[in-house]
Amino acid sequence: MAQLLDYLNHIKNTDWLICKNSAELIQLTEKLYLEFKKYNQDLPLKIIIAERDPVRFLAAFIAACAAKSSVFICNPDWGIQEWSQVANLLQPNIALGVEIEQIKSENTPFNPPIPNSIMIPTGGSSGNIKFAIHTWDTLTASVQGFTEYFQIQTVNSFCVLPLYHVSGLMQFMRSFTTGGQLVIAPFKEIEAGHIPQINYQNFYISLVPTQLQRLFGNPQLTQWLSQFQMVMLGGAPAWEELLEKARFHQIRLAPTYGMTETASQIATLKPDDFLTGQFNSGQVLPHAKITIRHPNGDIAKANQIGNIHIQASSLTLGYYPNCWENQDSFAVDDLGFLDHAGYLHIVGRNSDKIISGGENIYPMEIEAAIRKTNLVVDVCVIGIPNKEWGQAVTALYIPNHADISPQAIKLNLQHQLSKFKVPKYWIPITNLPRNIQGKVNRQKLQQIAQEFLANSEN
Repeated sequence: MAQLLDYLNHIKNTDWLICKNSAELIQLTEKLYLEFKKYNQDLPLKIIIAERDPVRFLAAFIAACAAKSSVFICNPDWGIQEWSQVANLLQPNIALGVEIEQIKSENTPFNPPIPNSIMIPTGGSSGNIKFAIHTWDTLTASVQGFTEYFQIQTVNSFCVLPLYHVSGLMQFMRSFTTGGQLVIAPFKEIEAGHIPQINYQNFYISLVPTQLQRLFGNPQLTQWLSQFQMVMLGGAPAWEELLEKARFHQIRLAPTYGMTETASQIATLKPDDFLTGQFNSGQVLPHAKITIRHPNGDIAKANQIGNIHIQASSLTLGYYPNCWENQDSFAVDDLGFLDHAGYLHIVGRNSDKIISGGENIYPMEIEAAIRKTNLVVDVCVIGIPNKEWGQAVTALYIPNHADISPQAIKLNLQHQLSKFKVPKYWIPITNLPRNIQGKVNRQKLQQIAQEFLANSEN
């Protein structure tokens, strides 16, 4: 992996990193690499990277990979609750971008490092943070599948997504490993109209539906978006009105399907197919294979809905600290089907997971945090369809006292949860509909919530 530094020096006089200081990146990378190698004598280091600054993030990431360390990519905006989860899982040697005191735990178990690994955060069924174990090989396998699928050799990426998300990190990987150019621009700067002057016909950009919706609110940004070679759309299901608007404006949209565990997309609808009226997740990329299975395990025929199972050379090796053994395929909670032409159609999810603004949100985690405020008797969190966010996080709760307001509860949550996890809508109720086993009737709550919100708007 030391050849990463040789490659970085090889491209130092090119304009591969647009709008950022590539000389500063190279200097900082070399400095960090020497520091990591100095302490990387007996066992590989466990390094947390939670840098906000893109140059510092990339320098740390490249240096850590070159030093054959175990890299843990973390979200700098995590709250106390998330960092406490990380503390109970890791015992890092170095933490960049976060004070190491924030992640100390008295009872932290020692989990040995996994050499040459890249841990990317994802969520579990209970909302707990997990790290999908990747390597340079799994990430580059995703890049190879991408370039082969689109029949290109060089990828120029315009990145407005956080580098600590797999969708942002993979934009760097595609450009860096294919000799392409990389632009990193915070989405807020784009919304404000601060747009670099480059030839966008040669660039690929990735967005979540919420971002696309916001760009459509500005005619100038809509026209700007139409210049891109391809606009990949993922992270959450897109609604029909949004897709129709993209077609109307001749946006070269490419709806994708993928996840952290697969190092981003494993199926993509090509822009030409999208513009001719198709709407699905496209065909499976060459490095992956998707099978649809019935609950009994039998493989479904074309157009039959079932559970999605994935095989891919970009597939995670497991969840830290446990690597899978003899993992034949990865079963996800998504339901879908493959049509006769091999196009993937996603129809829903088995779990109660909420996807809002491209973020995976798990009700159990939020419900637990709300209960800890001691301001509610009971609570249930659901996702309500929302044109801007895909789904809006909604809490239906029984307050301890009639005078307890949503603002009081939210005040208690501000340091416990990330902002995107805090419910957008708060609906006080007198009781939660439960069955004899105590399971909440979420379908009934959906009806209650939608009626409440409809009446609130009238």
